This record gives sequence, C-alpha cells and structure tokens, in this order.
Amino acid sequence: MMIMVRAIVRPEKSDDVLAALMAAGFPAVTKMSVAGRGKQRGIKIGEITYDEIPKTLLISVVKASEKQFVIDTIMEAARTGAKGAFGDGKIFVTPVEEVYTISSGVKEPDVEEAAA
Repeated sequence: MMIMVRAIVRPEKSDDVLAALMAAGFPAVTKMSVAGRGKQRGIKIGEITYDEIPKTLLISVVKASEKQFVIDTIMEAARTGAKGAFGDGKIFVTPVEEVYTISSGVKEPDVEEAAA
C-alpha cells in the first residue's frame, strides 16, 4: 500500500525538510507555496491581524512501511527549536488508491504490487 504524506511547514524550514528527505532516500517531493491559518487564527502584531500566514506544502508518496520514518524525518527537520513552536505546521497522511504516469498514459501496477 502507498501513502501520501502532506506536510505544511514554515517556508524557512522547507529546504531543511527537503534536504533531510533527500538524505534519507526520499527525493521525490512536490513543493508549493500556500497560505492559511491554524487554530491560533492567524497572528496579531500591534493592531494588525494577519490571518493568512505563508507556508510551504510538501507532498510525497511513500510505501506504507516507510510512513513513520518519513513522518519522523519531516517532524525533526521542520520543528523550530527542541520543543517546537506554534505555527511549525501539520502533517496529513492519506492512502493512495491508484497511480498513473501522464507521459505514457499507463496506470502503474496495483499500488500493493508497486510497494512490494
């Protein structure tokens, strides 16, 4: 089974996360600039409230057996300081049902077979 790991991290931490994933043997990552807010509802500085905070979204598809290692790698690289801080981000994990290669139009072998 394949798993999609989506990590929303601070933009200044994205290069650290990408380098950690590369060093760990997971070079395939999609990176996007995004904006949003978490439970803290943005950030207030003086009289101004910023409710859309810049973040970076990193997406990778890995074997289910490698999921926890990838999550731990992302958390270690994305965390601010030893204990972390509000706004360090979130990781979302979902199953991948099918995979297609656009250039050839071919459906990849069953996800279970591809992960074996």
